[in-house]
Amino acid sequence: MDNPPAAANTPATPEPSLTEPFQAAIAEAERLVAAADFIDSEADLAEGYEYLAGSIAAVLQLSGVHGTSHPQFVTSTGPYTKMGLDNPDTLYYHANVEPGAEYLLTGTRGSTVDLSFQVLKGDYTASDVPNGDDAFDDRRLQIDEDGGYRLRFGPPKDDPGPNYFVLGEGASMLAVREVYGDWANERKGTIRIERVDTIGTAPLAADPEKLRKRYRAAARQLVQRIHTWFNFPKWFYLDLPVNTLTEPRLTPGGLSTQFSSVGHFDLAEDQALLITVPKSDAPYQGFQLGSRWYISLDYVNHQTSLNSAQAQVDPDGMIRMVVSAGNPGIANWLETTGRRRGILQFRWQRVDRAMTAADGPTVQLLALDEVAAHLPHYETNKVDESGWRARIAERQRAFADRMPA
Repeated sequence: MDNPPAAANTPATPEPSLTEPFQAAIAEAERLVAAADFIDSEADLAEGYEYLAGSIAAVLQLSGVHGTSHPQFVTSTGPYTKMGLDNPDTLYYHANVEPGAEYLLTGTRGSTVDLSFQVLKGDYTASDVPNGDDAFDDRRLQIDEDGGYRLRFGPPKDDPGPNYFVLGEGASMLAVREVYGDWANERKGTIRIERVDTIGTAPLAADPEKLRKRYRAAARQLVQRIHTWFNFPKWFYLDLPVNTLTEPRLTPGGLSTQFSSVGHFDLAEDQALLITVPKSDAPYQGFQLGSRWYISLDYVNHQTSLNSAQAQVDPDGMIRMVVSAGNPGIANWLETTGRRRGILQFRWQRVDRAMTAADGPTVQLLALDEVAAHLPHYETNKVDESGWRARIAERQRAFADRMPA
């Protein structure tokens, strides 16, 4: 009798594909976006999917530069990878650090209205915000006559010398913000970071296992990012009465030199908010609208933000802005870009005193056709269609000049 055929070799269980965790995270994030309880229209949903696309791009980039042995500054949030109610006036950078190492920052101070540094413990999560271990602006630095500076971050030292800042226990991230007032004429500076004990060496090359970890890290970051910013407005905005703004207050989880006033709007197409605020003596004062995805609205092709360098100031020293879907025909119109609901936010930065209620805004809810009657300087506030297009063109050009740098 012939020998029976040999049993076929049982194949080993295939290892999951490198990107499988990230694919699953994308699907989960898409479900979260599609199920958001504040979606009122196809436009809201489309914005959510655009937000998802930017988040996917961001976490893939950030997971690739997560190590602390050879840090580099990367864009934390930007016009195409928005999160956390990004300020249209601000360039955001960050680098990952660890408290036991020493880091050298070398840069030149540009002409922007503010430059600030913040050491964070941990990261933004769905239930908490980072604690500021230290947060300061460039007034605490020694800057050369040509604008150059060097500063160090690291563990405590007996005699650290000037421009040395201690990384406290649990420090994990160094954030840098460069804030514009005059978009057209101010220019950013330069900055680089080096870890002192690894200068001149190369990081370990990537291998498949490291890349597998990278995709797992990106998967966690993506779902956490969506969860976090869904919750943030609930923590700090949505319990406030609608169509109002708070008195100025220190920004939760933010800079020690920044105050903010926050609120949220719900406006029919024929309604408007008239917001009146004194032009501040603070070097930076800005106002913006955001969506319920907790990101800025399109601030390049629409006027959805104004700072005190851009806004028209009335002869009595007040800035009067109108938030509405319809065009009230004035220079300080803030466009809701078709959204019924969204976020309102003021920021005062580089302050040298506490902001008080007298520095803050007042708000009136009006019918859109009543706005002109409530503007004491309406005749000088008016702008026609050609004037409006000129304002938008100026924003578009200034943004284009800023971005290639």
